[in-house]
Amino acid sequence: MEKNPTRIPPHKDIEIASIRSSFIKRYFPNENDRRRVNLEFAKFYGSTNELSDEESTRARWEMDAKSWWLLYGVYTPKLQDLVVRLLGQVSSSSCYERNWSTYSFLHSLRRNKITPQRVEDLVFVHTNLRLLARRSPSYMEGDDKLWDIAGDSSDPMDDVGLLEFANLSLDEPKLVNDICDDGDDIVVGNDPIDYV
Repeated sequence: MEKNPTRIPPHKDIEIASIRSSFIKRYFPNENDRRRVNLEFAKFYGSTNELSDEESTRARWEMDAKSWWLLYGVYTPKLQDLVVRLLGQVSSSSCYERNWSTYSFLHSLRRNKITPQRVEDLVFVHTNLRLLARRSPSYMEGDDKLWDIAGDSSDPMDDVGLLEFANLSLDEPKLVNDICDDGDDIVVGNDPIDYV
């Protein structure tokens, strides 16, 4: 507030007030509860009654929000319950990471001819199919058990033969020497292969 003189305080901002009002109406459908929460919010915001002492006012700036509400929110029980639940939610980027992982699987440097809108639609469909699959009874059993969490348990190189794997690196003789330098002979059929 002090750094930007044109900033409107939250209690005077129409947009914030209307969002807060619609949230409280939705979260507290009972009119008596809603009235009580509004009074508690006014008590909190105006630092009146029990919340007007110097210690609780100073602690707002010195403590983390959840600790403050646990300590001083007892004077506004309905609001305290709501705030502690909101502040107790885990914040994580894993959902976004999963979404971007799906996106990068569909759209990469090799597969870049697909339009962004099409990729977005495919990610949307994939995510919703994953959510629907969790409701099916087969989700917890069988070969596809927890398919979206565990992923593929197979190694992509499982079915590649040793000779085929070695042929992938023939352009790099030093790499082939490093791979085969451990003293183990590579055997194809009954004959060992000698790399020089």
